[in-house]
Amino acid sequence: MKVLVTGASGQLGKALLASVPEGWECRGLDRAALDLADHVQIARLVRAERPDLVINAGAFTAVDRAEQEVELAMAVNAEAPGAFARSLADHGGRLLQVSTDFVFDGQAKRPYLPNDIRNPLSVYGRSKALGEDASGDESIILRTSWIYAAGGHNFVRTMLRLMREQDELRVVNDQVGSPSWAPEAARTIWALAAADSPGTYHHRDAGETSWYGFATAIAEEAQALGLVPRLPAVHPISTDQHPTPARRPAFSVLDDSATRELLGDSTDHWRENLRRMLVEELHLAEGYALLPKPGRQQEAK
Repeated sequence: MKVLVTGASGQLGKALLASVPEGWECRGLDRAALDLADHVQIARLVRAERPDLVINAGAFTAVDRAEQEVELAMAVNAEAPGAFARSLADHGGRLLQVSTDFVFDGQAKRPYLPNDIRNPLSVYGRSKALGEDASGDESIILRTSWIYAAGGHNFVRTMLRLMREQDELRVVNDQVGSPSWAPEAARTIWALAAADSPGTYHHRDAGETSWYGFATAIAEEAQALGLVPRLPAVHPISTDQHPTPARRPAFSVLDDSATRELLGDSTDHWRENLRRMLVEELHLAEGYALLPKPGRQQEAK
């Protein structure tokens, strides 16, 4: 099985490349290797490589910036999947398109099913929904939410930084979803690739929480591991008290029961995976502390 993975320098891309199934040939493509806004380049690459599968984990993920950079967000999120799908169809390859909970409007009273009506609230959400449509019926679409990983750019690491700098934080409490640890999402993606069953699927860590609940758990787990010097006070606020350019869904929990049934597995609770991520973060910090200082390196030369 020959696979191309876009977004190779991102959180999910790195997790995918770190867990390639045995015997599969996989090449990671970062932004320097492939510009997802260049659809001619996409077609040329697919024709040259003739992969069995493209996992499109790359995306324009700056949700608020997308409100201003609409053309770029659409080129990357809405149109690139179609370019992949058309090019792959020429030799019978398949696309696995990674999508998002932001395709929903957050008005549901229960977790969203894969076939629920989409009604995105933001440019980012609309671009990802259009990308799903452009992927076509022969593709595998996986929606996930609140992705994070050690060493990446994400909510957890932002909270860790702020908790080291401030004694008090204010975090939105009326947006509810499910965190997704990137290595767990990668495991689901590889399993779906092996199952080779076209359709739309959902992935999330078990359980649900608000951003405030997530932040509170981060504070408690990080303080226990010594990643923050003290337990900060985390105060809940409403979305109205923290306005952003892009609207977010108030409730975006994904129902992943069909995915789990197909794969015959389950996911661990989000707090367990948070703890695992923070242990990795601790090891990264310890490794950094052991590196020689730049001044010492220069003196040794």
